[in-house]
This record gives sequence, structure tokens and C-alpha cells, in this order.
Amino acid sequence: MKKRVTGIGGIFFKTKDPKAVKDWYRDHLGFNTDQWGSTFWWQNKEGEDCSTQWSPFKEDTDYFKPSKKEFMMNFRVENLDELLETLKAEGVQVIDKTVSIEEGKFGWIVDLEGNKIELWEPNDKAFL
Repeated sequence: MKKRVTGIGGIFFKTKDPKAVKDWYRDHLGFNTDQWGSTFWWQNKEGEDCSTQWSPFKEDTDYFKPSKKEFMMNFRVENLDELLETLKAEGVQVIDKTVSIEEGKFGWIVDLEGNKIELWEPNDKAFL
């Protein structure tokens, strides 16, 4: 099996006012913000372009369900379908749906503390 997690894909959290939070981070910390938050670009050790996303969500979002937590982590993975099958066989709670869009493939699991974890097989070239 290939590597499981290859890096942090994103940090997502709930907030009362996502626009005000994005503006504050833009004005005070220099984040380059857009409708989604801010994308940080980096290169892996092979020199490939990669990104990590920072995104505030409205506090009433359903996107983090079934978790009741105020945040969700996103991890970059190499082979989403294979990893989800492996995790399911290991007894991990896998949310039985995946989504494929231009930015890559997404799947979700829930950890032992009830945190929803988004797994992302990225297509970083979609951002370039």
C-alpha cells in the first residue's frame, strides 16, 4: 500500500463571521484571502507544487457533521479509494461517500474522539 497521509491539506473551523475573520487575518497577518479563505503554496521533497487550505466556515455549517466539533482537519493522501477500504477493514468509521471535483477526490472518516477528518487526494495543478 502507498503512503497513507502525506501532509496537512487544510484547517477548517467554525466562526460567527467568516468574512470578518478572513479580513482580520488578511489585514493583520498578511493572508491572501478569497471566498474560501487562504491557500498556502509549498513544494514537497520531490519538488512538486502542493497547497494547504485555511478556511473559516459559518458557525451553523453542516459540513462538519456528524462531528459536533468546531473544527475539521483535512489531510492529503495518495490513493483515497485504497486508503478508505483499508481504514474500513481496520474498523475505522468511514462516511460512505466520496466526491471528485477539479481539485481532487475527497472522502471522510471519523476518529475515535468524534472528529470528522476529510481525506483529500489532491490535484494541485487545478489551482495553478
